Amino acid sequence: MTVTTDPVLYEVPIPKVARIVLNRPERRNAQDTALLYALNDAFDRAAHDDDIVVIVLAANGPHFSAGHDMREPEPLAATTRFDTVAPIGDLEAPGAAGVMAREEEIYLGFSERWRNIPKPTIAEVHGKVISGGLMLAWPCDLIVAAEDAEFIDNVVSMGVNAVEFFNHPYEFGVRKAKELLFTSQSLSAVEAERIGMVNKVVPRAELTTATLELAARIAQQPPFALKLAKQSVNAAQDASGRPEAIRTAFALHQLAHSHNMQVHGLVVEPAFVDRFLHG
Repeated sequence: MTVTTDPVLYEVPIPKVARIVLNRPERRNAQDTALLYALNDAFDRAAHDDDIVVIVLAANGPHFSAGHDMREPEPLAATTRFDTVAPIGDLEAPGAAGVMAREEEIYLGFSERWRNIPKPTIAEVHGKVISGGLMLAWPCDLIVAAEDAEFIDNVVSMGVNAVEFFNHPYEFGVRKAKELLFTSQSLSAVEAERIGMVNKVVPRAELTTATLELAARIAQQPPFALKLAKQSVNAAQDASGRPEAIRTAFALHQLAHSHNMQVHGLVVEPAFVDRFLHG
Protein backbone atom coordinates (compact mmCIF):
# COMPACT_ATOMS: atom_id res chain seq x y z
CA MET A 1 0.00 0.00 0.00
CA THR A 2 1.31 3.42 -0.98
CA VAL A 3 1.58 5.92 1.87
CA THR A 4 1.36 9.54 0.78
CA THR A 5 2.87 12.45 2.66
CA ASP A 6 0.56 14.99 1.03
CA PRO A 7 -0.93 17.15 3.81
CA VAL A 8 -4.39 16.94 2.23
CA LEU A 9 -5.94 14.10 0.21
CA TYR A 10 -8.75 14.38 -2.33
CA GLU A 11 -11.12 11.58 -3.27
CA VAL A 12 -14.54 10.98 -4.80
CA PRO A 13 -15.88 8.02 -2.80
CA ILE A 14 -19.39 8.16 -4.27
CA PRO A 15 -20.87 10.01 -7.24
CA LYS A 16 -21.30 13.79 -6.81
CA VAL A 17 -19.42 13.85 -3.49
CA ALA A 18 -15.84 15.00 -2.95
CA ARG A 19 -14.11 13.96 0.28
CA ILE A 20 -11.18 16.10 1.39
CA VAL A 21 -9.01 14.50 4.06
CA LEU A 22 -6.53 16.19 6.40
CA ASN A 23 -3.43 13.99 6.30
CA ARG A 24 -0.95 14.95 9.01
CA PRO A 25 -1.88 12.21 11.50
CA GLU A 26 1.56 12.22 13.10
CA ARG A 27 0.99 15.89 14.04
CA ARG A 28 -2.68 15.31 14.91
CA ASN A 29 -3.51 17.36 11.79
CA ALA A 30 -2.02 20.51 13.27
CA GLN A 31 -2.30 23.25 10.67
CA ASP A 32 0.94 24.51 9.23
CA THR A 33 1.02 26.88 6.27
CA ALA A 34 1.41 24.10 3.70
CA LEU A 35 -1.65 22.23 4.98
CA LEU A 36 -3.87 25.32 4.92
CA TYR A 37 -2.96 26.26 1.35
CA ALA A 38 -3.35 22.64 0.25
CA LEU A 39 -6.77 22.53 1.93
CA ASN A 40 -7.82 25.73 0.18
CA ASP A 41 -6.67 24.27 -3.15
CA ALA A 42 -8.75 21.15 -2.50
CA PHE A 43 -11.85 23.19 -1.66
CA ASP A 44 -11.30 25.18 -4.86
CA ARG A 45 -10.99 21.98 -6.89
CA ALA A 46 -14.30 20.66 -5.56
CA ALA A 47 -16.05 24.00 -5.89
CA HIS A 48 -15.10 24.30 -9.57
CA ASP A 49 -15.93 20.70 -10.52
CA ASP A 50 -19.43 20.61 -12.01
CA ASP A 51 -19.68 16.89 -11.22
CA ILE A 52 -19.35 17.57 -7.48
CA VAL A 53 -22.47 18.62 -5.58
CA VAL A 54 -21.42 18.08 -1.93
CA ILE A 55 -18.03 18.45 -0.22
CA VAL A 56 -17.01 16.46 2.87
CA LEU A 57 -14.07 17.46 5.09
CA ALA A 58 -12.59 14.59 7.12
CA ALA A 59 -9.26 13.71 8.75
CA ASN A 60 -6.87 10.78 9.10
CA GLY A 61 -5.44 9.74 12.43
CA PRO A 62 -6.81 9.78 15.99
CA HIS A 63 -7.94 13.41 15.97
CA PHE A 64 -9.63 15.80 13.55
CA SER A 65 -7.24 18.67 14.29
CA ALA A 66 -5.04 19.85 17.15
CA GLY A 67 -5.26 23.43 15.85
CA HIS A 68 -2.47 25.69 14.64
CA ASP A 69 0.95 24.07 14.41
CA MET A 70 2.88 25.79 17.20
CA ARG A 71 6.10 24.12 16.08
CA GLU A 72 6.11 25.43 12.51
CA PRO A 73 9.49 27.09 11.83
CA GLU A 74 9.31 30.69 10.56
CA PRO A 75 5.61 30.62 9.63
CA LEU A 76 5.63 34.21 8.36
CA ALA A 77 8.30 33.40 5.78
CA ALA A 78 6.31 30.35 4.68
CA THR A 79 3.33 32.46 3.61
CA THR A 80 3.99 34.03 0.24
CA ARG A 81 0.91 33.38 -1.91
CA PHE A 82 -1.85 35.81 -2.72
CA ASP A 83 -3.58 33.90 -5.50
CA THR A 84 -6.31 32.57 -3.24
CA VAL A 85 -7.48 35.53 -1.20
CA ALA A 86 -7.33 39.25 -1.98
CA PRO A 87 -4.01 40.66 -0.69
CA ILE A 88 -4.31 42.08 2.81
CA GLY A 89 -0.78 43.34 3.33
CA ASP A 90 2.86 42.33 3.48
CA LEU A 91 2.92 38.96 5.18
CA GLU A 92 6.64 39.31 5.88
CA ALA A 93 6.39 42.84 7.32
CA PRO A 94 8.02 43.33 10.73
CA GLY A 95 6.08 43.58 13.96
CA ALA A 96 2.33 43.32 14.27
CA ALA A 97 1.79 44.10 10.57
CA GLY A 98 3.17 40.78 9.36
CA VAL A 99 1.40 38.73 12.03
CA MET A 100 -1.93 40.40 11.29
CA ALA A 101 -1.58 40.06 7.51
CA ARG A 102 -0.76 36.37 7.75
CA GLU A 103 -3.63 35.59 10.11
CA GLU A 104 -6.00 37.67 8.00
CA GLU A 105 -5.10 35.60 4.95
CA ILE A 106 -4.76 32.00 6.09
CA TYR A 107 -6.93 31.94 9.20
CA LEU A 108 -9.81 34.42 9.04
CA GLY A 109 -9.66 34.77 5.24
CA PHE A 110 -9.67 31.05 4.47
CA SER A 111 -12.35 30.21 7.04
CA GLU A 112 -14.71 32.87 5.72
CA ARG A 113 -14.00 31.82 2.15
CA TRP A 114 -14.78 28.17 2.88
CA ARG A 115 -18.00 29.16 4.65
CA ASN A 116 -19.22 30.80 1.46
CA ILE A 117 -18.36 28.04 -1.03
CA PRO A 118 -21.55 27.78 -3.14
CA LYS A 119 -21.96 24.06 -2.45
CA PRO A 120 -23.07 22.21 0.70
CA THR A 121 -20.16 21.18 2.91
CA ILE A 122 -20.09 18.61 5.73
CA ALA A 123 -17.43 18.28 8.43
CA GLU A 124 -16.81 14.65 9.46
CA VAL A 125 -15.14 15.04 12.85
CA HIS A 126 -13.71 12.72 15.48
CA GLY A 127 -11.37 12.95 18.44
CA LYS A 128 -10.06 16.36 19.46
CA VAL A 129 -11.14 19.51 17.61
CA ILE A 130 -8.96 22.12 19.28
CA SER A 131 -8.95 25.88 18.67
CA GLY A 132 -7.82 26.20 15.03
CA GLY A 133 -9.58 22.89 14.38
CA LEU A 134 -12.86 24.71 15.00
CA MET A 135 -11.93 27.05 12.15
CA LEU A 136 -12.01 24.05 9.81
CA ALA A 137 -15.24 22.49 11.09
CA TRP A 138 -17.29 25.66 11.68
CA PRO A 139 -17.16 26.97 8.10
CA CYS A 140 -18.86 23.75 6.99
CA ASP A 141 -22.65 23.83 6.65
CA LEU A 142 -23.23 20.60 8.59
CA ILE A 143 -21.22 18.66 11.18
CA VAL A 144 -21.42 14.91 11.75
CA ALA A 145 -19.45 13.93 14.85
CA ALA A 146 -18.21 10.68 16.27
CA GLU A 147 -19.18 9.96 19.86
CA ASP A 148 -15.57 10.59 20.93
CA ALA A 149 -15.40 14.09 19.44
CA GLU A 150 -14.50 16.97 21.76
CA PHE A 151 -14.54 20.66 20.87
CA ILE A 152 -12.40 23.26 22.65
CA ASP A 153 -11.06 26.77 22.17
CA ASN A 154 -8.36 27.18 24.83
CA VAL A 155 -6.88 30.36 23.35
CA VAL A 156 -7.84 32.47 26.39
CA SER A 157 -5.31 30.39 28.33
CA MET A 158 -2.75 31.63 25.77
CA GLY A 159 -3.54 35.23 26.66
CA VAL A 160 -5.73 35.89 23.60
CA ASN A 161 -9.51 36.34 23.34
CA ALA A 162 -10.28 33.39 21.01
CA VAL A 163 -9.35 31.89 17.66
CA GLU A 164 -9.34 34.22 14.67
CA PHE A 165 -12.64 33.02 13.15
CA PHE A 166 -14.82 34.21 16.03
CA ASN A 167 -17.99 32.26 15.28
CA HIS A 168 -18.43 31.23 18.91
CA PRO A 169 -21.69 33.09 19.76
CA TYR A 170 -23.30 31.67 16.62
CA GLU A 171 -22.13 28.11 17.31
CA PHE A 172 -22.44 27.88 21.11
CA GLY A 173 -24.87 30.64 21.99
CA VAL A 174 -23.75 33.68 23.97
CA ARG A 175 -23.70 32.28 27.51
CA LYS A 176 -22.19 28.93 26.55
CA ALA A 177 -19.57 30.74 24.47
CA LYS A 178 -18.54 32.79 27.50
CA GLU A 179 -18.41 29.74 29.75
CA LEU A 180 -16.27 27.73 27.35
CA LEU A 181 -13.93 30.63 26.60
CA PHE A 182 -13.57 31.69 30.24
CA THR A 183 -12.80 28.15 31.42
CA SER A 184 -11.04 26.65 28.37
CA GLN A 185 -13.18 23.57 28.93
CA SER A 186 -14.16 21.15 26.20
CA LEU A 187 -17.61 20.45 24.78
CA SER A 188 -18.62 16.82 24.19
CA ALA A 189 -20.20 15.63 20.96
CA VAL A 190 -23.48 14.92 22.75
CA GLU A 191 -23.60 18.40 24.29
CA ALA A 192 -22.62 19.96 20.95
CA GLU A 193 -25.57 18.19 19.33
CA ARG A 194 -27.89 19.33 22.13
CA ILE A 195 -27.05 23.02 21.62
CA GLY A 196 -27.30 22.70 17.82
CA MET A 197 -23.64 22.97 16.86
CA VAL A 198 -23.54 19.38 15.61
CA ASN A 199 -26.20 17.83 13.36
CA LYS A 200 -25.67 14.18 14.21
CA VAL A 201 -23.59 12.05 16.59
CA VAL A 202 -22.71 8.48 15.61
CA PRO A 203 -20.38 5.72 16.80
CA ARG A 204 -16.81 6.23 15.63
CA ALA A 205 -16.91 3.11 13.46
CA GLU A 206 -19.95 4.46 11.60
CA LEU A 207 -18.71 8.03 11.11
CA THR A 208 -17.64 7.93 7.46
CA THR A 209 -20.60 5.79 6.40
CA ALA A 210 -23.11 8.09 8.13
CA THR A 211 -21.49 11.19 6.67
CA LEU A 212 -21.47 9.82 3.14
CA GLU A 213 -25.10 8.71 3.48
CA LEU A 214 -26.05 12.28 4.41
CA ALA A 215 -23.94 13.66 1.58
CA ALA A 216 -25.54 11.29 -0.93
CA ARG A 217 -29.02 12.34 0.16
CA ILE A 218 -28.15 16.03 -0.25
CA ALA A 219 -26.49 15.36 -3.61
CA GLN A 220 -29.86 14.23 -5.02
CA GLN A 221 -31.17 17.80 -4.77
CA PRO A 222 -30.84 20.32 -7.64
CA PRO A 223 -27.39 21.97 -7.26
CA PHE A 224 -28.58 25.49 -8.01
CA ALA A 225 -31.37 25.23 -5.45
CA LEU A 226 -28.82 24.02 -2.88
CA LYS A 227 -26.62 27.02 -3.66
CA LEU A 228 -29.53 29.42 -3.20
CA ALA A 229 -30.65 27.75 0.04
CA LYS A 230 -27.14 28.03 1.46
CA GLN A 231 -26.84 31.68 0.47
CA SER A 232 -30.23 32.42 2.01
CA VAL A 233 -29.34 30.96 5.41
CA ASN A 234 -25.90 32.59 5.42
CA ALA A 235 -27.46 35.94 4.51
CA ALA A 236 -29.90 35.67 7.40
CA GLN A 237 -27.04 35.04 9.81
CA ASP A 238 -24.94 37.86 8.34
CA ALA A 239 -27.84 40.29 8.58
CA SER A 240 -27.57 40.01 12.37
CA GLY A 241 -24.13 41.61 12.21
CA ARG A 242 -21.95 38.48 12.20
CA PRO A 243 -19.26 39.84 9.79
CA GLU A 244 -18.77 43.00 11.84
CA ALA A 245 -18.61 41.02 15.08
CA ILE A 246 -15.97 38.69 13.65
CA ARG A 247 -13.89 41.61 12.36
CA THR A 248 -14.00 43.27 15.79
CA ALA A 249 -12.97 40.06 17.54
CA PHE A 250 -10.15 39.61 15.01
CA ALA A 251 -8.87 43.12 15.75
CA LEU A 252 -8.93 42.35 19.47
CA HIS A 253 -7.08 39.10 18.75
CA GLN A 254 -4.33 41.14 17.10
CA LEU A 255 -4.27 43.56 20.05
CA ALA A 256 -3.70 40.58 22.36
CA HIS A 257 -0.79 39.39 20.20
CA SER A 258 0.75 42.86 20.28
CA HIS A 259 0.27 43.13 24.05
CA ASN A 260 1.87 39.74 24.66
CA MET A 261 4.77 40.60 22.39
CA GLN A 262 5.42 43.87 24.24
CA VAL A 263 5.13 42.30 27.69
CA HIS A 264 6.53 38.81 27.12
CA GLY A 265 8.38 38.92 23.80
CA LEU A 266 5.98 36.26 22.45
CA VAL A 267 2.59 36.54 20.72
CA VAL A 268 1.07 34.29 23.40
CA GLU A 269 1.57 33.80 27.14
CA PRO A 270 4.95 32.18 27.84
CA ALA A 271 3.37 29.95 30.50
CA PHE A 272 1.25 28.34 27.78
CA VAL A 273 4.27 27.83 25.53
CA ASP A 274 6.13 26.19 28.41
CA ARG A 275 3.20 23.84 29.10
CA PHE A 276 2.87 23.06 25.40
CA LEU A 277 6.55 22.23 24.91
CA HIS A 278 7.33 20.57 28.23
CA GLY A 279 4.00 19.58 29.78
